[in-house]
Amino acid sequence: MPTIVSVFGVKPLRIGGTETFARELSRQLGERGWKSVLCFLSEPSEEVRRFLDLPNISFEVLANSTDGSWNARRDLQGIMRKQGPEILHLHYVSFLNLYSWGARLRSVKKVFFTDHHSRPAGYAKTRAPLWKRGVARLINLPLTRVICVSKYGYDCMTSFGLLPRDRFEMIYNGVDLARVKADPQLATNFRRRYSIPEGRTIVTQVSWMIPEKGIEDFLAAARLVLAQNRDVQFVLVGEGANRERYMKDALAMGLEGHITWTGMVDDPFGEGVFQAADVICQFSRWEEVFGWMIAEAMAHGKPVVATRVGGIPELITNGVSGHLVDRGDAEAMSDRILQSLHPIYPLLRRRRRQLSHPRQ
Repeated sequence: MPTIVSVFGVKPLRIGGTETFARELSRQLGERGWKSVLCFLSEPSEEVRRFLDLPNISFEVLANSTDGSWNARRDLQGIMRKQGPEILHLHYVSFLNLYSWGARLRSVKKVFFTDHHSRPAGYAKTRAPLWKRGVARLINLPLTRVICVSKYGYDCMTSFGLLPRDRFEMIYNGVDLARVKADPQLATNFRRRYSIPEGRTIVTQVSWMIPEKGIEDFLAAARLVLAQNRDVQFVLVGEGANRERYMKDALAMGLEGHITWTGMVDDPFGEGVFQAADVICQFSRWEEVFGWMIAEAMAHGKPVVATRVGGIPELITNGVSGHLVDRGDAEAMSDRILQSLHPIYPLLRRRRRQLSHPRQ
């Protein structure tokens, strides 16, 4: 049976976009008679393992895949020796690594690299110096194709000049629509599980609790919204190193009773995260390369308020399929949240301004 080894430099702790991609890829490979070996940083959680339970899937662990070290290359060689793949596909690892050379030495026919990396805030696309381009082309000479998940990502990768342009291809990430359930009970169960009062609308962000995801801006926007509408509950879904600090910030800002911290949710689709939400936010500060949560919110028919960064504007047509705001602009964020919750809000706000500033 022909085999593809997919190396994912992530821990499979929840059923997110990466795990959904891995399952759909494996399902389609199985229909064509291929074996799919999924290689993660750790063993999948029990929930994820059940989700990925297909006859043609097997698992491997490469705990150091993200550092590209000699030990990582040695361990990957062992996996390839065991599995004998025709194809190696690299995700969430450094672009400059020697995995592809090791694969070619083991007679792997094709090596693909998918770029999922977001860039720092204000990142400028620049062409690399000649010597860097030469070294990078040598390192990545065995790569068959580099896949970019947005036009923004494609423009970033091709601007370096690290490989000939014809070695790059853009393929957007996707959402498994078969997993989108129009089940009101899921929303009810979510509210009960996290004790969200009846009658409150829910504004949600699903992300890691890190500064790059704009959690501080989400909290600042929440305070401004609550100054005008107390019947709103703000929900943050996810974990991260800064969660405790953000929880203290929320208390200091007077958000107690109106903010819910769910922690890690194993399966946001199956546990009603998107079904319960009235508005989904993505207030990233860095240049988000795609925005999987935005696509998932849209699949559930939910209005989205997101920052105008990276590849996000490729997903949202401002004022049509969602709202775009500048990063760090908490006032604009709160305005768009209120507008999404109450379409008449812009008219009321304009009227209040007229009453506050009558013509002389």
